[in-house]
Amino acid sequence: MISLRNRLVLIYALFICLSVLLVGLIINQFAGKLFTDFVTENINSESREIINSITDQYDPGTKSFDVISVEAMGMYFVHRGYIISIEDTLGEIVWDARSCDMQQCAMVINEIADRMEREYSIGGGFQLIQYPLVYNDSPIGRLNIETYGPFFYSENEAAFLSGLNRFLLVAGITFVLLSVLVSILLAAGISKPILKAAEAARHIAGGELSARIPDSYTIRELHELSRSVNDLASALENGERWQKRLTSDIAHELRTPLTCLQGNIEAMIDGVWEPTAERLSSCYEEIRRLNKLVEDLNFLSILERDNLILHKTEFDLNKLLSSVVELFKPEALEKGIEITLVNSGKLMISGDYDRLTQVFINLVSNAIKYTDHGSVTVEAAASLNASEGYYCEVSVADTGIGMDGEELSHIFERFYRSDTSRNRNTGGAGIGLSIVQTIVKVHGGQILAESEKGRGSIFRVRLAREPD
Repeated sequence: MISLRNRLVLIYALFICLSVLLVGLIINQFAGKLFTDFVTENINSESREIINSITDQYDPGTKSFDVISVEAMGMYFVHRGYIISIEDTLGEIVWDARSCDMQQCAMVINEIADRMEREYSIGGGFQLIQYPLVYNDSPIGRLNIETYGPFFYSENEAAFLSGLNRFLLVAGITFVLLSVLVSILLAAGISKPILKAAEAARHIAGGELSARIPDSYTIRELHELSRSVNDLASALENGERWQKRLTSDIAHELRTPLTCLQGNIEAMIDGVWEPTAERLSSCYEEIRRLNKLVEDLNFLSILERDNLILHKTEFDLNKLLSSVVELFKPEALEKGIEITLVNSGKLMISGDYDRLTQVFINLVSNAIKYTDHGSVTVEAAASLNASEGYYCEVSVADTGIGMDGEELSHIFERFYRSDTSRNRNTGGAGIGLSIVQTIVKVHGGQILAESEKGRGSIFRVRLAREPD
């Protein structure tokens, strides 16, 4: 199986090579056209130069050309690829390069034809173009110029074109090599973080939940990848820590009443204690504690399987809250705190009466449990806003020990307990508020918490209701 790094290198290199090839072809085509236009214009310019040079050798007094000068110029132009001949006004040949030096003309013709056809694959042949010779607006003859057409490269032009092609070839190869090197570096920069993420994932799968990826990437996708793996590891690590704490908490919660029961019953069996009503009542309370813990764990398993079925009815929410407050008044009185219900009148909602009773019993119980002095206030009110429509909000506020921001962010997570002391008054398995939140969500509502260390907490439950 090909690695991501090699695949990226191959894709980058192939893309760059194709790009270089395409750009090279475009440049070659464009440069070739410009050079061809330049050569054609150069041929035309030299043709005009030949015409002017030959015309300058005309003597109007004798009405004839200086043949010696014409011959010198003619042979010079032959070496530059132009075979010329001159006729007078009667059509008689004044001078002809072929007649003057047939061997030299043939050699030039063969050399140019071989250069154009073999080296540049430009087919053609020598073409004759006739130009009138005029002196002071009077015709003095005709100039015949024979050149390789449609155009030809001189030796200097051929050398320049050859050098240009070599430069483009070397530049292209150099650019491809540099591009491959850059591709390797880019591929390594992308694949290395992915390999690190894969390695971290293997460590996490192997139980090393403390494995993390250094998050120092400037590329957004790589930053998101490393952050996701680190968040996953943190979540698993926290989950494992909370489950270990749950195991310890449940073991403690089971061990305490069982130890108490065992001691009391052994003492009664051995005859150390009399089985009085008070002692039997104490044993009964420990059994109730065990039964409550088992019920909570069973209910939690039902919630995790999404098997909670609601039995909805119409009822007065304030009436439910009043019964809950009355239930906890003896406990509040015993602790010396005040518990109050702010009753706003009849407030009808649709919901599962028993489950919502469980919600508010849990919230009020926690409020009293964590409040040593001051008060607990329960209030319900109907509200309406544009985003949530009609709803009622129940707040349970206390003046207890409160929580800091770290505790507040975890209180609804299963198995979490803000109190780690495990004393019998505030202990628990840490599933009460998780159950509360699930019941509220199943009703289509939401629960919010506000708290400040040392100043108390407020829990707000919002439930949908029909308009009055």
